[in-house]
Amino acid sequence: MEVGASMAMTSRAPGAGVAGAGVRRSAFPVWEKQARAGSLRVGGATAGATAVAVRARGTRPVTPLRSVRASRGSESLHDSVDEALLLKRKSEEVLFHLNGRCIYLVGMMGSGKSTVGKILAEVLGYSCFDSDKLVEQAVGMPSVAQIFKVHSEAFFRENESSVLRDLSSMRRLVVATGGGAVIRPINWNYMKKGLSVWLDVPLDALAKRISQVGTASRPLLDQPSDDPYTAAFTKLSMLAEQRGEAYANADARVSLEEIAAKQGHGDVSKLTPTDIAVEALLKIGNFVTEEPITHGQVDSQSRKMQAL
Repeated sequence: MEVGASMAMTSRAPGAGVAGAGVRRSAFPVWEKQARAGSLRVGGATAGATAVAVRARGTRPVTPLRSVRASRGSESLHDSVDEALLLKRKSEEVLFHLNGRCIYLVGMMGSGKSTVGKILAEVLGYSCFDSDKLVEQAVGMPSVAQIFKVHSEAFFRENESSVLRDLSSMRRLVVATGGGAVIRPINWNYMKKGLSVWLDVPLDALAKRISQVGTASRPLLDQPSDDPYTAAFTKLSMLAEQRGEAYANADARVSLEEIAAKQGHGDVSKLTPTDIAVEALLKIGNFVTEEPITHGQVDSQSRKMQAL
């Protein structure tokens, strides 16, 4: 059974700014909360396909700065303002060069694609979708895990490709793809119509997070074990070996280890989703513009803005 996911989308006006995009909080706990960017409705099944009607209301605005508690102190508030300004500045620089092209986030399960995708969509005025959620809607099942159990991984992959095919015909979307979307060459044909970004997270960090939150929603990892971390790390290592070259096909790579090193952190879990989104915009900017954009240039531009 293949899903012909014909999607009709009407987006609301983009959110009114990114004032709160920089509220600093640990990236990993936040990533468990999947971004719900729109209202998805599944049409009735036909003999050969299932029609998926998508009504996108756009991404929800990120938490405004005024919600930051005073107890966080003026330093935290200053950091939040700086991050928000940096996000806004970077989005303005790359938006023209994107020319409406979609952005596809790829990476291992748990790498933060949905959360980072929501931030990118907000600052760019795009709509954000999670391909796994669209497959669930199309098939009429509540989770990927259930699709794997009732049908098979192959069945899921076929429907995943159908969803990506239809998304690729649209514009101004940020798409958080499933961890295994990269293994089918046909999916790259669809994603290459836009711009792909690989969120590269160290395996030990992924294993720690996944072992803490559980694997019930992740069918490829959901196996009984007395040591959840070791089991998760072993399986993730195997998947990374299988998919490493495929992830490297992405147009841009965002390495959390490199971001942490720049900021003087020894642990990538100290990074916020905003830190990662800023780096993603930098890498996207380097790809779509003729001259690479560096952190130094952005910092200099930010200081000029503040001086004005």
